[in-house]
Parts: sequence; structure tokens; C-alpha cells
Amino acid sequence: MLTRKQHELLMFIHERIKETGVSPSFDEMKEALDLASKSGIHRLITALEERGFIRRLAHRARALEVTKMPDQATAGAPRGRAGFAPSVIEGGGRPMAAEPANDTRELSLMGKIAAGTPIAAIEHETARYPVPEAMLGAGEHYLLEIEGDSMIEAGILNGDLVIIKSTDTATSGEIVVALVEGEEATLKRLRKKGASIALEPANRNYETRIFGPDQVEVQGKLVGLIRRYH
Repeated sequence: MLTRKQHELLMFIHERIKETGVSPSFDEMKEALDLASKSGIHRLITALEERGFIRRLAHRARALEVTKMPDQATAGAPRGRAGFAPSVIEGGGRPMAAEPANDTRELSLMGKIAAGTPIAAIEHETARYPVPEAMLGAGEHYLLEIEGDSMIEAGILNGDLVIIKSTDTATSGEIVVALVEGEEATLKRLRKKGASIALEPANRNYETRIFGPDQVEVQGKLVGLIRRYH
């Protein structure tokens, strides 16, 4: 089921392509849906793409293709803000409740983190990506790109984006972002061994490293993973 805004945008894109042969620009979509920013359009397009209603055509500007339509889509779709009258999708003779419009959250990509020997500590945002709310929970979250192969047996591969929940505490056995001696960050499974802390890889070619409790600072824990296929 599409949300009201997703349905409005799909119909607008469909009619504009049928009318001009070219998909509308982000500015035109933003104006048609009366949204405050292009980030809202980006979230809607991503949701439509994930649901199989549109696809992006590679190596072409403004290249969107409508691949299917809702069952009750009509030809009288909006062509802009004037006369904007979106259809209502119904089922079983009763109006269907719309999903929440804000079904994704933009998270900051804070650079790369080692899943091998530690690399430089995380310092600043390098990009932003929409992430489904279903993958998140309460609290602050951010993204990191994995560099290295020491966590491959936990299904974490080089180039993956991991979703990290900001926290300074973790229980033994959780996979965490650990800041080592205030200078280097790494992603490892944390094990508490008496007064010591072990950072454990998930690759038999790497050794577990043992530190004193004052040498390791937890900066977050793993809650999800995004894999891109090129």
C-alpha cells in the first residue's frame, strides 16, 4: 500500500512522462507536492523504487521510469499545483488508512571504520542516506562504511554500510564501535574478561586484542547493515 504522498508523486511522474517524454525534475516534484525540501522527494522516490513502482535509469539525467501502477490509479493525475486532486486508494469498499509519510530517516555517514586493524577515529559527516525506520529504534544513529575483512564471519563485508546506535555502554558479546586509546576506531565484538576488555574479530586470520578498561571507549553498537551491489 502506498502512502498518500507516494501515490501523488507516482501519478505526477506518470502523467509528466506521458505528456513530455521526460520525467519531472526534483524542483518540479517538490512544487507539485508542496514540500519544503528536495530531501522529502528523495525519500518518496526511494520508497517507490523499493516497492517496485519506479526504477532509475543509469547514465541518464532525470531518468525515472514507471514500472507499474496502483490497481486503482486513474488517468486524471495532477500536472502541477493548480488543480491538484489526487485519487484515494480504497479496498473492500472502505477507505484504507494511510501509512505514516515519514517512513525513512536520513542518517549521517561518518566516514570509514576498520574491520581489521584500527584506522583513524571517526570525525565528521561525509554524506547522508535515507534508512527505513523499521531498521531503527529510539535514540541517535549514524552510518559507517566498513573497510577490511576481520568481521566477514559475522556477515560484515568490506564496503558495507553499518547502522550504529550511539551509546557509550554495551554488554559482552555485542558488536561495537570501539575507540582505542582515544585515537583509533574499529568495529569488533566486545568481550568483558574480568577487568579487561577483549576486541574480538570474526575472522580466524585475525587475533583478539586485549585492553585495559581505560583503553577502550564504546562509541556505539551495531543495529543493522546495508549492502550495496555494484
